[in-house]
Amino acid sequence: MSDHERYVPGPANGARVLKDGEKWTLVLVRDLRHSPEKVWTALTDPAHLREWAPFDADTHLDREGAVNLTWTGTSRVTAARVTRVEAPAVLEFHDIRWELEPLGRGTRLTLWHSIDHRYVVWGAAGWHICFDVLDRLLTDDPLGRIVGADAMKYEGWQQLTRQYADQFGATLPGDSSRAAQGNKQ
Repeated sequence: MSDHERYVPGPANGARVLKDGEKWTLVLVRDLRHSPEKVWTALTDPAHLREWAPFDADTHLDREGAVNLTWTGTSRVTAARVTRVEAPAVLEFHDIRWELEPLGRGTRLTLWHSIDHRYVVWGAAGWHICFDVLDRLLTDDPLGRIVGADAMKYEGWQQLTRQYADQFGATLPGDSSRAAQGNKQ
C-alpha cells in the first residue's frame, strides 16, 4: 500500500470563518517547517501547484496580471488576476489571499479564501488536505495531489468535515437535518 493510499487527514484545527451574509471567508493557518522562500515557490510555481493545490495555473503567480485557474477534477476555468505580490510574504489572486510569516526556521502560512457559506466546510477540509500534501511535498516526501472527489473518498473525510462544521456552526452540503436545526437557533 502506497503512502497515498495510507494517508488519513489529521483532526480539524487552525481554521475559522469570518461571516458576511452568504459569503464567508475561510481563514486557515498552518505552521510549516520550511522557509518562506520555499513555501512561496510552492504557492507561485505552476509545476509545484500541480503537485498539491486544487487548481492549475497557466502562469507563474509571482507577478501581477492575468491568470487562468483550472479547478482540478472539473473543466471549470476561472479568469483571475494576481492583484498583490510581496515576495515571500503576501500573495493575492481571485478570492484567495496567502500570507507567509517567518516562524523560527519555518513559516506560518495563512490562507484567506472567500467561499459560499454552503461549501465552507468542504473548503476547509479540502484545504486541510492540500496543506498536508504541501507539507509532504516540501519535505521531499510527496503524496501526490488529493483534491475534489478524490479527497472525499479518503478515510477521515467525513470526520474532518463534521469537525469543521461543528467548529464553524455550519452545515454540511446536503445535510438538511442540521440546516433545520440551525434555523431554529
